[in-house]
Amino acid sequence: MSVEMNFDGLVGPSHNYAGLSHGNIASSNHKGKAANPRAAALQGLAKMRRLLDLGLPQAVLPPQERPLIPGLCALGFGGSDVQVLESAFSHSPALVANYSSASCMWTANAATVTPSADSADGRVHFTPANLTAMPHRALEDGQTQRILSMIFADAEHFAVHTPLAHTPLLGDEGAANHNRLCASHGQAGVEIFVYGRDALGPKTDLKFPGRQTLQASEAVARLHGLNEDNSVFYPQSATAINAGAFHNDVVCVSNETVLFFHESAFDNPSALEAEVIAKAKDFTPQFIMAPAKDVPLGDVISSYLFNSQLVTLPGGDMALILPTQVEETASTRAFVDQTLAGDNPITQAYYLDLRQSMANGGGPACLRLRVAMNAAQQSAVHSGVVMTQDKISVSENWVKTHYRDRLIIDDLGDVKFLQQSRDALDALTQILDLPNLYDFQRTST
Repeated sequence: MSVEMNFDGLVGPSHNYAGLSHGNIASSNHKGKAANPRAAALQGLAKMRRLLDLGLPQAVLPPQERPLIPGLCALGFGGSDVQVLESAFSHSPALVANYSSASCMWTANAATVTPSADSADGRVHFTPANLTAMPHRALEDGQTQRILSMIFADAEHFAVHTPLAHTPLLGDEGAANHNRLCASHGQAGVEIFVYGRDALGPKTDLKFPGRQTLQASEAVARLHGLNEDNSVFYPQSATAINAGAFHNDVVCVSNETVLFFHESAFDNPSALEAEVIAKAKDFTPQFIMAPAKDVPLGDVISSYLFNSQLVTLPGGDMALILPTQVEETASTRAFVDQTLAGDNPITQAYYLDLRQSMANGGGPACLRLRVAMNAAQQSAVHSGVVMTQDKISVSENWVKTHYRDRLIIDDLGDVKFLQQSRDALDALTQILDLPNLYDFQRTST
């Protein structure tokens, strides 16, 4: 039997509010404020525990090495690691902030995933996202490829591709702009690639960047063995992007037969629905749209209603995993209640406190990468990253031991913080059985 396993990003020790993400309103609004990495990581682990409680398989992707000293060395800062950090921070705290970002916690941007039921060769395919739109995120794809290659190492079941080239033509933001509809996780479906701009088309007047390009989406589909019959390419509306929906998963989420979205997510939702219906051979898609007149787009973006996880429970019903901001916003709470009472598979909603992540523009859906797998593929996943209740407890103790409860930008230049971060990551590799994952573990200075 095929199931969907969520691979959540484990929040790293350097979680901070540097406001690096242009077009991400929450990130900009919290720039310069003190963050609480310990609370952020514990909130993420609590979400994982809640999904385990619901009977859903759960795994993690470890944080990346930050501050990224090899990256600063490549910019010409020399000496010992301590000297590199000190000289780089003296030169530009903003530069060090980019090389210290914990943004890999949002694993919806880690890669695009195609299940074996859709791919031409019957394997699960991963393409790490190059994330070229934002300097701090463009540092991630090499480490992401390394991590995915260690976790999904069995070439009989998995194919981990090289990230697309770092060019404006091929801006790739991963699963945050990718939806899949199907009768069930193990059956062939239709994959919907949503793009922010056509890099070879006419210029647009977007206020914020359209991060995902059509050309990147098309390339990923080809690499994953998709074809015209099981893939759809559709533009995100400029209205949504300009309002702060920097990725499509801010205004849209899917699960099995259901596409759950806001009216402003697409300029012509009916046209998208018609194309999906035409390609859905063995199932009937269900479209649940929040009308703009009832649910203002501003409320959607501030609450992250559609950046929820939409999951299939063991009994077959679906549940929404939502941030508490949705419950606290009248229009979005009313729409959730209306959805639960309606004639559709969504019957339950769970509201979780993810305020530390939300303050940087990442809700429940941002924190997870969805991987649908059959039983053999599940068995081939590196077992160290698969979570149990006991492993979550061990991870919580690890966070409490190693993480600070307050972090500001000035702390990123603190050599003590560099060592604390490395101690934390070194201990984590033992918990997850991922030896020599980080550069600092393989080199001495």
